[in-house]
Amino acid sequence: MSRTSKDTELARRLSRRNILGVAAGATAATIIGTATAQAAGRDHTPGPGKGHGHGHGKGKPVLPPGRLGIQLYSLRDKISTLGFAPVFAELEKYGYDEIELAGYTQGSAGPITLPQLKRLAKDHGLNPIGSHVGYYDDNNPGAYTFAQNLEKVLDDAQALGLKHIGTASGPFRYGSTVDGWKRAADDFNKYGAAARKRGMKFYQHNHAEEFSFATDKPKVRLYDVLLAETDPDLVYLELDIYWAYCAQFRFSKRVDGTKAPLDPLKYVLKHPNRYPLFHVKDGVRDDTTRDGYRMSDVGDGDIDYTTFLSKVTNRTHHGRTYHHWQAEHDNPVESLAFARKSSEHLHSLREGRCGD
Repeated sequence: MSRTSKDTELARRLSRRNILGVAAGATAATIIGTATAQAAGRDHTPGPGKGHGHGHGKGKPVLPPGRLGIQLYSLRDKISTLGFAPVFAELEKYGYDEIELAGYTQGSAGPITLPQLKRLAKDHGLNPIGSHVGYYDDNNPGAYTFAQNLEKVLDDAQALGLKHIGTASGPFRYGSTVDGWKRAADDFNKYGAAARKRGMKFYQHNHAEEFSFATDKPKVRLYDVLLAETDPDLVYLELDIYWAYCAQFRFSKRVDGTKAPLDPLKYVLKHPNRYPLFHVKDGVRDDTTRDGYRMSDVGDGDIDYTTFLSKVTNRTHHGRTYHHWQAEHDNPVESLAFARKSSEHLHSLREGRCGD
């Protein structure tokens, strides 16, 4: 199917809100169909002032074509019970282009080889764009991590045809001091060099704590140490936008109370080539919580993705072809409903309705 035909078909399905068909197997169909029926009954339109701007009509699409992915960690419950095949079938129907892996097994659905997984993704029009692997487990020399089994990790990534291979572990292996993060940066440079030899990019995915301050030099933001000490040609970054905004809430002041402004978008605009991947995760603002947000489905929260995506794609070099956007929710109420809603919402966003 051509891209134009695929987009036309997607638009038809989304407009009817009837994008769940018969999954592979009667059990999968029953589970998935029930979940979608429940989700379809909810009102997914954000409240006033949330800045999402559905904008189904006029305006340039904010989401570049062919760049919407999903982090499969969000769908781990369905993968572990139904297997990759029915999940991939649904993602294809929802209009996803890419997947980011979080493990290569499928629980009770039975064993699957890496060539089978690669082929299955291809059969459903899904490009495996990256994968999360642990950074280290120093108490277990056999651990499947970069530190303990770098070559095996890279072998598997290469077998899957991945262009990116990374970790969601924070660079805290040697502590929270500046020197500790310099040592972690050295590790990352090593992994990046090894990945580059195989035609891949090594990347690190942040949580909020990466933006905290060094324990020995409380005026120094640890994330800035990571940026400064890693080679930009070897180490790349996947910005989890939700956690970066949580960090803005938590770490815009130093321990002594002095201001330390933090703008996640400015990091990307200053270093656009370092951010090939993003996690598109949403949250409802709640100043009573530690992080300042409560995680929500994409489109139900307060993060202004119209502005964020349009600025990145329009103001960075090759912005509409370089960056990849992965929808994610750590613990969705119904994971397939989350995947459907996220695709529908992100495809609906148009420039000129909100943001500048």
